[in-house]
Order: sequence, then C-alpha cells, then structure tokens
Amino acid sequence: MDTEKSVRKKNQDSVGKGNENSLVLYNDDYHTFNYVIDALMEICNMERVQAIQCTYLVHYKEKCEVKRGPKKDLLPMRRALSARDLKATIH
Repeated sequence: MDTEKSVRKKNQDSVGKGNENSLVLYNDDYHTFNYVIDALMEICNMERVQAIQCTYLVHYKEKCEVKRGPKKDLLPMRRALSARDLKATIH
C-alpha cells in the first residue's frame, strides 16, 4: 500500500513540474547592475542577495532563469521586465 501511494505521489509531482515554465533574463550591454537588481527585486519579488546573484549570472553566462512557474504567473513579469527595456522570455 505504501508503494502504491509513493508511486502516485511521484506521478503527481512529475505532472505538476511539466506545467512549469521558466522566465529567462538575457544580458545586454547598456543597463547597470543596480538597474537590473532593482528590477528583479521589484518585479520578480526577489531578495536583494538573490537579485544580485541572478544579475551576475546574466552578466557572465549571458542569461539566467529568474523564475519558474505557470505561464500565467510569469507573463506579467516578462511584460514588466520588457517595459524596463530588459530582454526576457518564457520557455
């Protein structure tokens, strides 16, 4: 019985993850670190340390996944980042 429950739980978890999307922020050559950090804190509700880490990843790796979740939750964030002239996509 425990095995059946754990298999069911595992299947539910994998189904839930399949509905998640990624909000990805891309590097550019004209926004300051502080500008990007402030945008991530305000738009994506990140703590300062997390926003700083994401900004460094964007700078050195050219992109960073900044949020995961359902597309309906990520879309307003992508639009708000784009309104600040930051390039972001949802995958």
